[in-house]
Amino acid sequence: MTNIIAAYPQSAKQQYDIAAYVWPAYQPDARFKDIGVFKDGKGEWEAIYNAKPKFPGHNQPHVPLWGYTNEADPKVVAKKIDAAVSHGVNVFIYDWYWYDGKPFLEDGLNKGFLSAANKNKMKFYLMWANHDHSSYLDYTAADKNKIYWHGAIDRATFNNMIAHVIKDYFSQPNYYKINGEPVFSIYELSTFIKGMGSITAAKAALDYFTKKTKEAGFPGLHLQGILWSAIPSNLSAVPGDTSSTQNNTVTELGFKSLTNYQWCHYIPLDRYDKWGVKAIEGWHKFSKEFTVPFFPHVSISWDPNPRFTGPLQGMVTDANPADFKRFLLQAKNYADSHPEQPKLITINAWNEWAEGSYLEPDKQHGYEYLEAVKQVFGKN
Repeated sequence: MTNIIAAYPQSAKQQYDIAAYVWPAYQPDARFKDIGVFKDGKGEWEAIYNAKPKFPGHNQPHVPLWGYTNEADPKVVAKKIDAAVSHGVNVFIYDWYWYDGKPFLEDGLNKGFLSAANKNKMKFYLMWANHDHSSYLDYTAADKNKIYWHGAIDRATFNNMIAHVIKDYFSQPNYYKINGEPVFSIYELSTFIKGMGSITAAKAALDYFTKKTKEAGFPGLHLQGILWSAIPSNLSAVPGDTSSTQNNTVTELGFKSLTNYQWCHYIPLDRYDKWGVKAIEGWHKFSKEFTVPFFPHVSISWDPNPRFTGPLQGMVTDANPADFKRFLLQAKNYADSHPEQPKLITINAWNEWAEGSYLEPDKQHGYEYLEAVKQVFGKN
């Protein structure tokens, strides 16, 4: 492959990269039939339009302003790209899956995003969501502990997987890079290490990933970890240092940055204004505990009740665009106070409708969450 780094350099005019996670399940993936979910053929929209409030005033169902669209349709995704970019969101982080030796939910990316006529307005990168895939996704299931597919994979499977990633995604001119290196995020480091068999074997696999990325014409690979309890602690490699920390794991495996996926991963659920304050208190702690850059993250809310037909599940209350904007301003201040690192900020999420955390316009708030991004960061 010829060197393609120069095809999409990071723009000097772009001061902030605002990256929203995309959950690509709002489309009729053929593999839904393998696990017997979403028989309406519209993907997880089925759980959304069947959601019911579980107490007076419970904000369910969430109704999308644009309707229950097929996100594997490039015309649908083109509209989303225009809305995102015009409000300052210029990167999509696609939740990406690999089960039983093949991908899952790729149509939203391949047929939708990468086939959209305006795709080059928006950068993207992958977050390998390598968790076990369970009946948590099945809104009709009372038992949420059934495992459909396991997230841990062996080395041979990993090698096949990354060959696909490098060939079909890193090669895209709008794949997101830091210092010319494609960014690849891993959700559960503990599951990855388990699949490889040891942290030594996991390091060897990631070194091989970097080697193959360089062979494809890039200066290196930017590995990004999702910071939560799924990063195990490890002994230091420094002679005489017997400390066991998450930072040791991150550095041993060669990760170059960290961010969060959702505030609920490390902060107990609460009223949104209090929840966000507690979550943001962690940013300073993360920047001190880790020797790689931490990119600040802002979550919009958390309410997974559309996935549960039974009793009320824990949720965040009173989420609102004004507090969201206040938290974005704090993320901007954090980025500005760390000039040594790229100004990347992640948001959960673009479209986590089943978890109540989304930027996409809905019937309740319209474009207010997107407008908050634009007011803080301007049009990227």
